[in-house]
Order: sequence, then C-alpha cells, then structure tokens
Amino acid sequence: MFDDAIPWRTFRMIFGQTHYSGAYWSATEEGHVIYESRLELSRLLLADFDLDVTHIVAQPFLMRAVVDGVRRRHIPDYLLVTTRGPVVVDVKPRAKLDDPKVVDTFAWVGAALETKGWKFEVASEPPPILLENVRFLAGYRRRPYVSPLALDELRGLDLEGSTFDDALRRVTAAPPPSARAALLHMLWSHEVSTNLDEVITAESILTKGTTR
Repeated sequence: MFDDAIPWRTFRMIFGQTHYSGAYWSATEEGHVIYESRLELSRLLLADFDLDVTHIVAQPFLMRAVVDGVRRRHIPDYLLVTTRGPVVVDVKPRAKLDDPKVVDTFAWVGAALETKGWKFEVASEPPPILLENVRFLAGYRRRPYVSPLALDELRGLDLEGSTFDDALRRVTAAPPPSARAALLHMLWSHEVSTNLDEVITAESILTKGTTR
C-alpha cells in the first residue's frame, strides 16, 4: 500500500533559515528520507534503527477535516509502517506541547487517525545518551562498506557476555579497524546488543541480539 509513497511536499533550503533541514540515507529505505529539523532527524534515526519499522515516509499525506465548523489541514511529519501496523508521527519540541494550537491540532489529528485504527505518536526530545549511541552506530549502517571477513568471524563467535574490547581481540581475520567497524555494524543491525542507555565503551557488555 505504501511502497510507492512519496512526500506530499518537499522543502527548500533558504539562506538564514533558523531550522536545520536535509536528507538522511536510511538503511530501512536504502535511500534518502527528508527531515525539516534536527528533532525530526533524531526521530528518523531512531525509526531507522528500529527493527519493527519496515518503511518510512516523510510528509506522507495531507489530512483535511472540519473541526467545530472550521476547515483544518495538516501534514504529519512521518508515516512509519511497522510490524504492528501504521504509526503516524508528528515531531514537536517538548516546550511547545502545551501551546493551545498544538494541543488542538494533535487532538483532531489523533482522533481522525484513531478511526482508521492507526497509532498516532507525538515525538519530542529522546533520551540524549540513547540518541547519541544510535547516531554513532548509524555511521556503520551501510553493509557494503563493512569487512565480510570480520563479519563472518564475529558471527561465528559466542559473544554473549563479552565486552566490546574482548570481542575485538578475538578477531584474527581482519585488522582492528575493520573488526571494530564490523562489530558496530552488528550492533546497528541488532545481531548483538548492549545497553544503549549508557555510553558505548570498550567495557560495554554484549548480549544476543534480534534480527529482522
């Protein structure tokens, strides 16, 4: 249903603009997804990292409604197709969530989506350590640039309970930088896991992951 969906609108970058917009190469999409702010980018990163998310569409559709006799229009920030069903996401700084206009908009948008059985999510600032860990791991999301020798060797090891550094010391088929990149790619792809609520270090403990 959503495979060929494209953004309802795009945006232009203007000299002096106060927000940070751009395009992010998504591993989920194997292509670029647009964002209009750093906060939108943070939600996009977390969606790309989430195994339950199978498709991401930015600015997915235009919603129209008549609310209390007034015609309303709204374009959500993201549509996430997940294994549990569609999730429509609007991104808004936590400091603006009590703004009456924001409250009013999200109320009618959420009610409209509920009639379709879709989930509506309002995303604000994520936990900073989690975000920085995922942002760091995203640098290793592109499988073609990862050493297959290092990946094959790491996949053949029992890494349960090992520290990050212990796992790297056991790799003999590839140089340390390649082994490190491969292990970080495995963390990105959930082949192994660690506690992402703490900063990833050489002493981070690895556990068994879950692949899609």
